[in-house]
Amino acid sequence: MLRKIVVTVFIIICFVLQCSVFDSLAFAGIIPNLMIILTSAFGFMRGEREGLIIGFFCGLLSDIFFGSFLGFYALVLMYIGYINGKFCKIFYPEDIKLPLALIIVSDLSYGIICYVLTFMLRTRFQFTYYFTHIILPEALYTIVVTLFLYPVALKVNKKLEAWEKRRAKKFV
Repeated sequence: MLRKIVVTVFIIICFVLQCSVFDSLAFAGIIPNLMIILTSAFGFMRGEREGLIIGFFCGLLSDIFFGSFLGFYALVLMYIGYINGKFCKIFYPEDIKLPLALIIVSDLSYGIICYVLTFMLRTRFQFTYYFTHIILPEALYTIVVTLFLYPVALKVNKKLEAWEKRRAKKFV
């Protein structure tokens, strides 16, 4: 129960930071995608199920506040969380290279999927412009923010796991 509360608070804090603080720190209208960082990080730290659930709720928040219709971002982030959860078996907390690589691939995939399903289907075929001016800068900005946010998410996850182990020992 504590994990659910802490993760929910973490999602809300990251969403508020993305919408307020980083909106003020936008470079050329580009802001980092904290929902991708959170979904990917918890996906490969905790597994497919947790990544899928956190991706759904991060996407649902994005749908409610920014989406044209409900469920698009939730579905995309669910898949991203699930796929990142596949890497749980090779996750080492000390190594930051895998999380950075997965988060950049996730953000690039997110941008390309959003382009294909929201712009290209409406006959807007300027992919190179969209890629160089929106997708790539957002991915780079997201990676810079990941260097600061990922250690916080890792520390929260470690504390929650330690608390869960202590609690489990009480019942054994």
